[in-house]
Amino acid sequence: MEYVDRKKRGLTIQVYYREIFRGVWITTKHFFRNLWKWLTFRKGGVVILYPEETRPDMSPNNRGRHVLVQRSNGQPRCVACKMCATICPALCITIEAEESEDPNIQRRPRVFEIDVSHCIFCGFCVEACPVDAIRMLPQTNELVGYNRFRMIYDKEKLLTWHPTVSDDVVYGYNPKA
Repeated sequence: MEYVDRKKRGLTIQVYYREIFRGVWITTKHFFRNLWKWLTFRKGGVVILYPEETRPDMSPNNRGRHVLVQRSNGQPRCVACKMCATICPALCITIEAEESEDPNIQRRPRVFEIDVSHCIFCGFCVEACPVDAIRMLPQTNELVGYNRFRMIYDKEKLLTWHPTVSDDVVYGYNPKA
């Protein structure tokens, strides 16, 4: 690091030091303001004791829990094309495919897992799915866990939402027609 004589400091370096002191002043001011609220038993700051408390002002467009959509017979709507696993930037989706007994459906997922501890909730998996088999709910209350192995959601857990569709018509595709 280059030594700069105090008398020879330029304007840009002097402005730099002033901004550092300004940032320290703002941080200290908020620290003592929140400390005063805490000492007087008023709720201060933005500390939320999650998961016991949730924010009431959560956006309805919030991307939370993943769910798999079911067909009317209770099977997952997923056709194991692996588009969601391919586009996932966090590589948190694992799919193993198997042949389906239904002649109208070529493949189905034998294993479908989402590691929520690695997911960044970008929603690319929802956008990439060609059959609208995966969705994200705005609820985030079940996304916590004390064991990271419990944060790997398998197919059965992803199907617990039970969003059943009446038939397999998706974007104009109807295998029964």
